[in-house]
Amino acid sequence: MRRMTRLTALQRILTLGAMTAFAPMSIDMYLPGFTALQHDLRTTPEAVQRTLVVFFIGLALGQAFWGPVSDRYGRKRPLLMGIVLYVVGSLGCALATSIDALMAWRLLQALGGCAGIVIARSMVRDLYEPVDAARVFSRLTLVLGAAPILAPLAGAALVQTWSWRAIFLVLVAFGVACLLAALALPESLAPGARSSARQHPVRNALRTYGDLLRDRRFIGFALSGALGQSAMFAYIAGAPFALMQVYGLSPAQFGWVFGANALGLIAASQLNHALLARVASDALLRRALRSLTVWAVSMVVLIALGAGGLWGVVVPLFLALSSLGFSFPNATALALAHQSGRVGSAAALIGSIQFTLAAVSGTAVGLFSAHSALPMAGVFCAFAVLALLANQRLTPR
Repeated sequence: MRRMTRLTALQRILTLGAMTAFAPMSIDMYLPGFTALQHDLRTTPEAVQRTLVVFFIGLALGQAFWGPVSDRYGRKRPLLMGIVLYVVGSLGCALATSIDALMAWRLLQALGGCAGIVIARSMVRDLYEPVDAARVFSRLTLVLGAAPILAPLAGAALVQTWSWRAIFLVLVAFGVACLLAALALPESLAPGARSSARQHPVRNALRTYGDLLRDRRFIGFALSGALGQSAMFAYIAGAPFALMQVYGLSPAQFGWVFGANALGLIAASQLNHALLARVASDALLRRALRSLTVWAVSMVVLIALGAGGLWGVVVPLFLALSSLGFSFPNATALALAHQSGRVGSAAALIGSIQFTLAAVSGTAVGLFSAHSALPMAGVFCAFAVLALLANQRLTPR
């Protein structure tokens, strides 16, 4: 019986991990296809980068909607509805014939997929105590991190064998698989724990968000995690053109570099899981953000001086991104630790802040020329420094 319980828990974590992977799967898989997409739709690198920014905007807006809905009606039904929208949006992307159409379908894809992200986080908080939740988030990062390893490699193979459209057809299949897996998930929010506001749902949601925004502890940890993640999104937005056009990597080589960075993040997240038995979550978060900032500054200096060539970019980038394997699980768990009764809204606000800042990050990278790695590194560094400052100034000691 105990073995069956462990197997069930493992299956639950794998399923929740797949739900949180909607964003990296939808982003990382099509990065190797940026150049092919640009030529096929006869557009510019900046326009292609905007399809990424639109996706971030959809993730930010959608989570603000799904969080209160899941607090009111439970987790499972909104989750299933969101996945269906994701599948429809992915199919639309595969059939798009213009960059504007692709942006519109990417927006729908994001609005649906973010239901999985916010509801998976909410379900973890429903089912686990705060300390255990940090460990579970580390395990989710293990599943989540497999997407950045496998997705770029798969995307590069699909682009070289068929076309960039095949990437979105694979995402359709991924969405259908997640839908089938979600059907087996139990409802984690008991009816008695749900929001009871039947009247003025919009006013109630806004009041809840207002309370969260005034919660210094929540905002401090939410910004610590979100600003760090936004540094990573500067890398995601700028790396395809910087590494393939500036340093001459092929789509396949880019996939290997991207996968290696994801592997570093995964390894760090699992080390974080082990260290939580001996080190407090907030202490691990502070150390991770210091490491992130040190390596981000190092990368900018090396690129500005023209030192190290490609290695001067990928080595400090690998070490900086690995630091996020510690910051993301701990920041999320600490932000949600004292949010009983509004976990869904709190998780949604974390996601909305994260992807709003990601849209800013991606836009900032796109404002500069794609013929240098310095814009990517500079924006990455700026968000890393802000994450460290948010943690030092806003979180309790």
